[in-house]
Amino acid sequence: MAEMSRLQRHMMEPQFDPQQYVQTLSQQSDADRDLQEQRLHVQKLVDDTALNLKRNVYKNYHQFIETAKEISYLESEMYQLSHILTEQKSVMESITQHLRSTDKEAAKEKPTAFPKETEEVKQRTLTTLLEKVEGCGDILETPGRYLVYNGDLVEYDPESMSQVQRVHAFLMNDCLLVASWLPNRRGAVRYRYNSLYQLGDLAVVNVKDNGPMKDMFKVMRYPDCCIFQAESSKIKKEWLEILDETKRNKASSDKLKKEQERPLSPKTPDTPLDPFAEEPELSPAVEEDSIELSEPWIQDLPEDLDVCIAQRDFEGAVDLLDKFEDFVKEKPVTQTVTQLRSRVGDRVKQLTDVLVFELSPDRNLRGGPRATRRAVSQLIRLEQATKACQLFLKNRECAVRTALRQLRMEGSTGLCVRTLCHVFFCCLLQTTREFQRNFAAHPGCYSALVVWQRLALQLFADAFSQQVFDSKECLSSIAECVALACSHCEKLSNFGLDLTFTLQSLLLKDIKGAVQASKDVIIEATKHRNSVRARNTLSVSLSVC
Repeated sequence: MAEMSRLQRHMMEPQFDPQQYVQTLSQQSDADRDLQEQRLHVQKLVDDTALNLKRNVYKNYHQFIETAKEISYLESEMYQLSHILTEQKSVMESITQHLRSTDKEAAKEKPTAFPKETEEVKQRTLTTLLEKVEGCGDILETPGRYLVYNGDLVEYDPESMSQVQRVHAFLMNDCLLVASWLPNRRGAVRYRYNSLYQLGDLAVVNVKDNGPMKDMFKVMRYPDCCIFQAESSKIKKEWLEILDETKRNKASSDKLKKEQERPLSPKTPDTPLDPFAEEPELSPAVEEDSIELSEPWIQDLPEDLDVCIAQRDFEGAVDLLDKFEDFVKEKPVTQTVTQLRSRVGDRVKQLTDVLVFELSPDRNLRGGPRATRRAVSQLIRLEQATKACQLFLKNRECAVRTALRQLRMEGSTGLCVRTLCHVFFCCLLQTTREFQRNFAAHPGCYSALVVWQRLALQLFADAFSQQVFDSKECLSSIAECVALACSHCEKLSNFGLDLTFTLQSLLLKDIKGAVQASKDVIIEATKHRNSVRARNTLSVSLSVC
């Protein structure tokens, strides 16, 4: 024993050299028996060390498991943080792009109570909003008209003060449009043209609050009078201020136009007119640009996009947009190019809305993840990968919910759990494969996939707990069901999905409760048997006496 302790201390020294130790041992040993003894000592030390190591592992086993779980939780939180940062990055990029595209001359304009937008942006916003109103196509034909403010209001009868209808008001720089809300209408058109008021013939009067009749203002145009109610006092104040400001701007602009249209005294030209002089020629660059932009496919591009969208030819529409971007990429930014971009931009917005509707959960979910491939790929081509990722995962979440809700849980618990695991994990695997196929070139979207997988596993855990733990099954049946679910998670690890720790954390509370309930049952049964045995023993002893 002393020899073993000495050998152990010697080998634990920091300067211990195994090769030198063997060489010294060979020189000092006189026979083979000494070497065999030393070999036995070393082997026994190896066995003792292995035994101590195994004991330490068993002793700290729970700590190892807890550490691994904490690492898994931390990894999940880091993925969620990465997903949030990716979303913030996309928002910042969109804001930066919008600020760069804003006309620099807008900063030189006089500040007003309205947002500093260019007339082009305001005109595009007005076009987009009025597409939702039925019967107002002639309003867009007035040049220079743009949107100032809009919002939902409630119209009241001025005599009986009873509610008439819900309306949406569009305040433009020269008029006020009131559109009625269509409650049963689905699609892009949600309002119907009701009335149009010119700002020059309009008077706006505040209405004092009287009990429930509050946040109202009156719009008068002889001989008509209308009363509208805003959603809050703040919105009412904004309407009154902006209406007053817009009327003053309209009056000042009309006055300025009248002054500019006054006839001026005719002036004689400084140089005599030469009837035989040649007309000035356009510069080659401007002439070439006008010729290229007058090509038939360029002029017909907005209409071709409308046809592709109506025929659901999404690939053809995106191909036309790519061709257009390649064409105008190297062109100078002229007014013609800007107008053409504005018209095409409205079609891009319309195409995006259609693709978003294709990915909405209201569509048919029976096609599986492949049914969304077409819309997702076109959104990615339109440089909207983040939106495509969100819509795809939301669609698959609804598909998982629907699949779990439509399952028929009939028969034994083991059979039901086997069916539940097969349906859920097959859906999870299909979604992951389709995600990897669609977003292979966008690694920043994978954090959203991890968050979605945890959410889907939460749905599975709820259904699993309801089927297994709420049915008060025996502990052996519960163990078989949990082992079956864990085996499916292990199969997914071959495809790069390690969800074992997540599933264990979701089921841990119910498993502890089941074990505790089984323990209580065993204790009660043992107490009952002991009491019965004691009574039997007592009765036997009394009978003998």
